Amino acid sequence: MHKLLNETDGKKIMLLGNEAIARGAIEAGVAFATTYPGTPSSEISTNLFQVSHETDLYFEYSTNEKVSLEVAAAAANSGLRTMCMMKHVGLNVAADPLMTLAYVGVKAGLVILTADDPFMFSSQNEQDNRYYGKLAGIPVMEPSSVAEAKEMTIAAFKLSEKLHEPVLLRTTTRINHSSAFVSFGKTEKIKTKGDFKKDPFNQVPVPAVARKLHVKLLENLAEAEKISETSEHNFITGSGSFGIICNGVSYLYATDAVKELGIVEKIKILRIGLSHPMPEKMIIEFAKGCDKILIIEEGEPFMEEKVKSILQEQGIVIPVHGKGENFFSRLYEFDPAMVKKVMADYFGIDYSPSVPVDTSKLPEIPQRPPNLCAGCSHRATFFEVKKAAQEMDTICPTDIGCYTLGFLPPLGMGDFLICMGASVSSSCGFSKATDKKVISFIGDSTFFHSGMTGLVNAVFNNHNFTLVILDNSITAMTGHQPNPGVDMEQMNLSGYNKVSIEKIVRAIGVEHVTIVKPFKVKKSIAAIKEALEYKGVSVIISQQICMLYAKSLKVLNPRPFKISDRCKNHRDCINEIACPSFYIKDERVNIDPDTCVGCALCAQVCPENAIVPLKK
Repeated sequence: MHKLLNETDGKKIMLLGNEAIARGAIEAGVAFATTYPGTPSSEISTNLFQVSHETDLYFEYSTNEKVSLEVAAAAANSGLRTMCMMKHVGLNVAADPLMTLAYVGVKAGLVILTADDPFMFSSQNEQDNRYYGKLAGIPVMEPSSVAEAKEMTIAAFKLSEKLHEPVLLRTTTRINHSSAFVSFGKTEKIKTKGDFKKDPFNQVPVPAVARKLHVKLLENLAEAEKISETSEHNFITGSGSFGIICNGVSYLYATDAVKELGIVEKIKILRIGLSHPMPEKMIIEFAKGCDKILIIEEGEPFMEEKVKSILQEQGIVIPVHGKGENFFSRLYEFDPAMVKKVMADYFGIDYSPSVPVDTSKLPEIPQRPPNLCAGCSHRATFFEVKKAAQEMDTICPTDIGCYTLGFLPPLGMGDFLICMGASVSSSCGFSKATDKKVISFIGDSTFFHSGMTGLVNAVFNNHNFTLVILDNSITAMTGHQPNPGVDMEQMNLSGYNKVSIEKIVRAIGVEHVTIVKPFKVKKSIAAIKEALEYKGVSVIISQQICMLYAKSLKVLNPRPFKISDRCKNHRDCINEIACPSFYIKDERVNIDPDTCVGCALCAQVCPENAIVPLKK
């Protein structure tokens, strides 16, 4: 039995934040869950996917976040408690249905999990998705701890049903990927089948209907404002004259700093857990007893702007600071030491930071830059494209996935990146705006997510570029989740179909389609050259299962290679492909047999044929 299905009421189990959120959804009786995987949210989906095989929960990995929310909207409007999960940039994709779904509303609880990523551990930006709640006019809730993440997930379902609106549950990486003990509660019975009641004059927002629905949305938002004033998730601790307003993980940093600075009697804290709409009356009463206020929030000055607006309207004139020079940055994650220092400086508290440990006599920690795995087929494909195009002046738009790392030297295949699917669409622009050869890269999951429409555009408008689809048979970067091109039988799961990328590409109208097996280097280079010479839209599909996924399926038979004494130390293997299994010892190239999987790419690159399989 999956550990999140434990029915022992009150039992405490160490959980990852994402596991706690999944458990909260289970306790709330979630019946329907949809997602497109994206770090830092992925483990929520993984756990609910696993739970769905042991319960009546319906779970799906949707084609993209827009589809995911649209599927979820139908389920929630059929009376099923529903959860839709994505990372922060995924909400950009889902923003179109979100804005109008707020008008239409829901009949059962719909919680939309948006996992923000301060410091961009695995993302291309640091956007603050609280603004989506404000833009759509729906509630936003933010937990401060792993344990609270579970409880707040349950509360979000209840709030959604009270208001008949979707609720954004906004987390950050520090909550998603921290671990703590979580108390299990009772689980509600799942309602597995719903019923949709037709009501087109409230659910089909043509302009005349939408005008009426917007009025209803604002009424719901006004009700949410009342709830915010008395919500258990917005509370005050302490009674000093110095005020702190904070949210999320910043609340824990602030409470620790107050204790460590020895100013418990001087500080009072307003923790905002229901951050949109904010509790205006509570903020006014809080501010009346303060000499000055410090606002601690990662990301944008979302609360700071609102607090200053509220106090200005009330004529309350006290210093209020949050973001700015000598205060908090809009960049990156916060940490306890940073919070403590800013608090001490702002409130005039004597504070001597601890002296850093002297590490001058210790050897420098070796750097471990991100890299494609040993045996990754993407490395072979990039090498082959580079060789095939070496006489050409190229532009190489790339996309979101493991293969994004191809932009790093020595491969250097990746010149432009915006978002999921943009490699294809931006290639259209580059091919018309320049005379250079455009070669774009996209993964199989990303192609299904948002690459197909760009390819339709390219065929229709008769653009001239080559698209390389890197098909490694799985959504690799976020943890081996399925996509429509995956053979689910390999996971011992039935009831799914497999969608052929080649058939889609040909059906779109691409006339030059090439299939390559990237570990057959010479054949691949020749086929790629032919595709690059084609005038118009050509597509190369590079097919090779992800090495790590193959290993998990137990279909990988590693056969390590070694450097023989024929090696002339030209180092083409390192200088051209830079597999992480290579290392230098005594000025000679060596291969680590524990990480080499025997893909034989390097053996085909070596000019002396000095790389050979180990006999044992």
